[in-house]
Amino acid sequence: MIPRVVHVASGREWRGGQRQVWLLAQELQGRGIDQVVVTSAGSELARRLSSSRVRVQTASWEAGLDPRVIPVILKTIGRPTLLHAHDGHAVTLAGLCAGITRTPFVITRRVTFPLRRRYFWRRACRIITISGAVRDALLTDGLDPSKLVVIPSALDPAATTASAVDFRSRLDLPRSGQLAITLGSLTPEKDHSTLIAAASRLVRDLPNLHWIIVGEGPLEQSLHDAIARAGLAGRVHLVGQLEDPHRALAGVDVFVLSSLQEGLGSSILAAMARDIPVVATRVGGVVDLLGSGGGLMVDAGCPAELAEAVRRVLGDEELRGRLVSRARNELGRFSVSGMAEQVISVYRSCAHTLDGS
Repeated sequence: MIPRVVHVASGREWRGGQRQVWLLAQELQGRGIDQVVVTSAGSELARRLSSSRVRVQTASWEAGLDPRVIPVILKTIGRPTLLHAHDGHAVTLAGLCAGITRTPFVITRRVTFPLRRRYFWRRACRIITISGAVRDALLTDGLDPSKLVVIPSALDPAATTASAVDFRSRLDLPRSGQLAITLGSLTPEKDHSTLIAAASRLVRDLPNLHWIIVGEGPLEQSLHDAIARAGLAGRVHLVGQLEDPHRALAGVDVFVLSSLQEGLGSSILAAMARDIPVVATRVGGVVDLLGSGGGLMVDAGCPAELAEAVRRVLGDEELRGRLVSRARNELGRFSVSGMAEQVISVYRSCAHTLDGS
C-alpha cells in the first residue's frame, strides 16, 4: 500500500534540492500517487509544481523555522498519511506535526554537514540519503543504519534540451576561445576562491580561456574583489543566477567544481548529460558520480591540482573523449523514474507505521 504523501519543502530558493522535489513530485503524479506539497508561497518551486498540476498547499514561509507553516501542515494531514520532509528546516516543522498527529515521516538528506538537532531524525521511519557520503555522515552522527537508504538524485531530463545562453556574445568573448564553467551558490563550501586561484595559474598558458561562474549568494562581493585583486576581471565572469542554470552549459569546454563539500553534485550530472568533460574535487558524493572514470578528480583546496587537471582536459582531445564516454555510461543510474521507484519502495516500507505504532 502507498499512503497519501504530504511533502514538506522550503521553496524559498530555487536550487538543486528544490529541483529534486519538483522532479519527484511530477513522477509520482504520473503514477497516480495521492500527494500534496507544502511549500512557501510565491516560490519558484510552488510555481513549477502548479504548472505540473501537482497539488500545492502554500504557507507564509519566510524564516527557516517559520511557525506559520505548522498549522498548514496540520491542516493538510489526513488518514492515512505519510509526511516527507525534504530539507533541514522542513524536518523540524514536519517532525513537530508528526509527533502531534502520530503520523510517520520520511526525511531526505542532501548534505554532509553534521546534524545540529537529532531528535526528529531519530524518530523518522526512514532517511533517504543521496549518496554514500551523506549516509556516512549520518552514521557518524549516530543514526540507526537500518533506517538509512541511499537513493541518488535524478538527472533533470531538461538538462539536455535547455536552450543555450550564448555567453560568448553576451560577454563579447572570442568565438575561438575556450570556456570553463561552474554552477552553484556563492557560499563558503563551494570554495570559489580555489577556482579563482586556479584560473590565475592558467592565464599565461591558456590566454583564450575564460571562466563563467553562475550563481548567487552571500560571497558575491568578496568574490568580485578577489577576481579584481588577481587581475582577472576580464577573464573570470560572475554572471549571477539564471532561472534555469542548465542553459549555461551548452557550448562550454569544461565543467569545473571546486567544492569543499558536496552531498552529490547534481550540476555535475547535468554537465555529464551535455557531454561536457568534468573536473571536480574529490569530496562527498562526487566520488559516486566520477569514481568510475567519468571525470577527473583532484584534492579539495588545491589550486595547482585543479589548474593542472583543467589544462589536461582542454589540451588532450583523446582524454576528453574518454571522460565523456565513461560519463555517458553512468547516466542510466540517475533517471527520474528510477529515483521515484526507489522512493515508493521507501514509502511502502513505512506502511506498517500508519496505525501510529
